[in-house]
Amino acid sequence: MILVFGGTTEGRKAVEVLEESGSTYYYSTKTGEQAITLHHGQRIDGALDAEAMRAFCREHDIRLIVDAAHPFASQLHLTIVRVSEALNVPAIRYERIYLPRDPDITWIDDYNEIPHNIHSLLATTGVQSIAKLKHLETEGIQIYYRILNRESSVALALKQGASEEQLCYYENPGDIPVEADTILLKESGTSGGFPEKVEAAKARNMRIIALKRPEPPPLCTIVNGPYGLRRAVEKLLPEFFPLHSGLTTGTCATAAAVAAALRRFKGEAPDEVPVILPNGETIMVAVGYGDDYAYCIKEAGDDPDVTNGLEIRAKVEPAVSFEIVGGKGVGVFTLPGFDYPPGEPAVNKAPRQMMRENVGADVRITITVPEGEETARRTFNPRLGIEGGISIIGVSGIVKPFSEEAFIHSIRKCLTVAKASGAGRVVVNSGGKSERFVRALYPDLPRQAFVEYGNYIGETLRIAHELGIRHVTLGVMLGKAVKLAAGHLDTHSRKTVMDKAFIQQLLTESGISIDISTMTLARELWERIPSDRLQDFATTVISHCAEHCRPLLPDAALTILLIDDEGNIYGLLSDFVPAAAEDDGSNDGGSHQCRHAVHG
Repeated sequence: MILVFGGTTEGRKAVEVLEESGSTYYYSTKTGEQAITLHHGQRIDGALDAEAMRAFCREHDIRLIVDAAHPFASQLHLTIVRVSEALNVPAIRYERIYLPRDPDITWIDDYNEIPHNIHSLLATTGVQSIAKLKHLETEGIQIYYRILNRESSVALALKQGASEEQLCYYENPGDIPVEADTILLKESGTSGGFPEKVEAAKARNMRIIALKRPEPPPLCTIVNGPYGLRRAVEKLLPEFFPLHSGLTTGTCATAAAVAAALRRFKGEAPDEVPVILPNGETIMVAVGYGDDYAYCIKEAGDDPDVTNGLEIRAKVEPAVSFEIVGGKGVGVFTLPGFDYPPGEPAVNKAPRQMMRENVGADVRITITVPEGEETARRTFNPRLGIEGGISIIGVSGIVKPFSEEAFIHSIRKCLTVAKASGAGRVVVNSGGKSERFVRALYPDLPRQAFVEYGNYIGETLRIAHELGIRHVTLGVMLGKAVKLAAGHLDTHSRKTVMDKAFIQQLLTESGISIDISTMTLARELWERIPSDRLQDFATTVISHCAEHCRPLLPDAALTILLIDDEGNIYGLLSDFVPAAAEDDGSNDGGSHQCRHAVHG
């Protein structure tokens, strides 16, 4: 059993990670005021001192503690460490991501260090800090306190001596609701809105004073993002997740490059190196060393992957500019349609950016995979025109494994949460990229209303019907859309591949005549089709998709959005809008009441 201390953004992210397991856990907050949906978690509210925490851990067989509390909750952090040591229960601290300290900011360690040459001050340090700032008012400083707009916070602020005229309220991190020459911040990290607060204050030419975050007590396992948390839980409590995550080939190549650079330029050869993932978090990755290279063993976790166990090597040399070279076992692009032109090594955009960011110098990185050429014969690479080896790929840097049954079960859970959120519409997407583009169309929908279907479009729509969801938006990118248009409700590459003959039929129906004989990826169509005919083609594709999707949602209104690689969106509302769906008041105003309403 896991006990999470949350009440923060990190607590919410921890819940999202742990919910994926289907296992039971406990989620603790001090006030009980955080709005959060738990399906497998059990909520406990109220502060726990050391004695109460020890008793709870013993009574409920807690085997792992996750400290996702606020960075300024110093006493709680210390209590967790002491209880962890006393009970021999491992603990993970979920830290925030912090930017380097800006020299233009006045940094202080304590409220007593606030300069007194201030005329007016906006304090954004929370309701608990009011008593610590009251003495400044006796020196003629006008203070405004920005607090959460909730009854308990207002009552506590007034109890600590603030007047109603001094109170202003927090809506967004960048809000500055009063005129003041100075702002007081806490170093709350990126998730606490610190960069936005600083930017807003600088735009108003305000003096910025920031209270440094306290140094937490030492803890062996520290993470600063969801992937790191999951991997730490898998290591410390393996049975909690039925399937374990792995690393992409891009992350492995990056780790090898970091290790090779450390040894080449600093003479260091650690067993693990830090790797910054595309989402900004840092994970530790195991590495090894050869004569003039470093290596990382590809770890697929429980995801079925023929590259599992491959040794991915990196050699780093000084250069006049940053360059990535593909050595033995790394494929080469031979056809257009990829992130890079024919002749370039098959290292995709995200891994290249990861290596550039993590190595941070002008170097030549040569990636080799000794068994890559043989392994590639068991992949789709030869069919895609990638010759000579494997691809170095990965968007997130982490492989999250799911069996088909587990993935569909997770979709059902997410759709259940989406309906329970009270949102009038559920938006289903293939992944994070399509969700990011579609989310802008529905800014008022809660996060829970957006659900990933992966490849299981048909199962997702069937479950939505079973749950009685009345308004569904399906976001789909072209690679999956042409498969769906052909009637494939599961778009996984192991079950269906791109059908050029069917795509030619779609083009013919759209009145478009172009040569697709050399096309390797469906997304190339966005460049090959004349721009003034894209809408015609999109209409044809969406119409075919709707033909296969509508029967799965007989009682719901379905909006299908086709998304290109640049985020342009083509929309179609299904012809069939049941009266029940129109009349139940749940249409949130985000649906598009004409066939081609969204473009660009």
